[in-house]
Amino acid sequence: QAQLVESGGGLVQPGDSLKLSCTAPRRTTMWYTMAWFRQAPGKEREFVAAISRSDTTAYNEDFVKGRFAISKNNVKSTVYLQMNNLKPEDTAVYYCAAAQPGSPSRDPTSYENWGQGTQVTVSS
Repeated sequence: QAQLVESGGGLVQPGDSLKLSCTAPRRTTMWYTMAWFRQAPGKEREFVAAISRSDTTAYNEDFVKGRFAISKNNVKSTVYLQMNNLKPEDTAVYYCAAAQPGSPSRDPTSYENWGQGTQVTVSS
């Protein structure tokens, strides 16, 4: 199974930006669909964004609304989530996940491998 390691979380103020990284074993991002999910305390895990092996992307437009961007670097086998104009409601643990090749899925059960998560806290 692919070992995914997230980094880049932290405590920021409303309106700030953060860039999360997810490092995967070599060639993972070339073949797998990669995604970011998040889970706030007391809430279910929810889809944030995904990118397929062919760079097709999908976002949860309920709250992303153009503020986040997912990207990947296949040479580094790393997936990124650039988050701008962060809001307190974005506070959550952000998880990276990998699924078998296919169109980006919003269903967490489609993803086989998960990282341990990185905490993002947005507070003034």
